[in-house]
Amino acid sequence: MAASILIVEDSALATDAFTLLLEEAGYTVHSARTVADATKRGREKSIDLMLLDLTLPDGSGLDVIDALRKSGHAPHATLAMTGHTDPELRQKCLDAGCAEVMVKPVPIRDLLRQIERLLY
Repeated sequence: MAASILIVEDSALATDAFTLLLEEAGYTVHSARTVADATKRGREKSIDLMLLDLTLPDGSGLDVIDALRKSGHAPHATLAMTGHTDPELRQKCLDAGCAEVMVKPVPIRDLLRQIERLLY
């Protein structure tokens, strides 16, 4: 069975590009654009990996991690994506449970390499 990835990203363009890329790579892909939607989808689906944008319209991506962990539905791994290079933000993400933090724009090869590393 293909690994399941939840893309949490408020940009429709980015979500569509990630979805196409990951489906072509053989993954089952779900998406959400808000903290509320991501939390709902994370509870409804069995998610292996979450690609998590940190800036969402209704809060921080870190709120998604917290909510899923508290409900017992945390994914196997979370890969945070941000446009910021702040070392304190990176550490906050790692402390919240992210396995890795990547700076946008994320190079496709690096993204796929990280996903493979985290899933297998």
